[in-house]
Amino acid sequence: MRGRELMVLAGATLCSVAIMGWIVWSERQVSPPPSSGQAVQAPPIAAPAPRDVDATRVATLEASAVSSPEDASPRVSLGDLYFEAERFEDAIPWYEQAIALNPSDLDASTSLGVSYYYAGQTERAIEAFERSLEVAPSNQRALLSLGIVRAFGLQDLEGAITAWEQVVAIAPDSPEGVAAQDSLDRLRAVHGSTDVDLR
Repeated sequence: MRGRELMVLAGATLCSVAIMGWIVWSERQVSPPPSSGQAVQAPPIAAPAPRDVDATRVATLEASAVSSPEDASPRVSLGDLYFEAERFEDAIPWYEQAIALNPSDLDASTSLGVSYYYAGQTERAIEAFERSLEVAPSNQRALLSLGIVRAFGLQDLEGAITAWEQVVAIAPDSPEGVAAQDSLDRLRAVHGSTDVDLR
């Protein structure tokens, strides 16, 4: 399921920047941010096409959330349900409630960050990823997502490079590590000896 979430973020990025295509949740290749002469864009908010959700499942989970006000689990499930349907605005309040009840839920916190990003709330996305990283500084999914949002949401290539290099250092052979390394390699190929510090 977490692999599916990374694919969603990668898919929207690919739609908005022609030269960036990369694997986050599926088997896609990672491409770099555009060269310094090109504008860096955040993915268009409308790129992911929202899908219908199972209304019966939603009703069941909502009833469970109401009857168990201290239980984060049905809230996470509702967030995940909306996230998988690419209905990020609907996912946000459920993830927020879940994290209020269980601040150490890294998956929910990182999914909340991705949801914020697609809802056009880049700064809040960064905050959510940083919250995940406060709990687990080596969380590859949060680091990879942080790099993407820094590059495409904030036009911060240095910050993206730093995050991606951390992913590679932690687990170079993981899907996230391979994606991050490919992004770095392609970024080096595009920028060559420009003013971007590629270490």
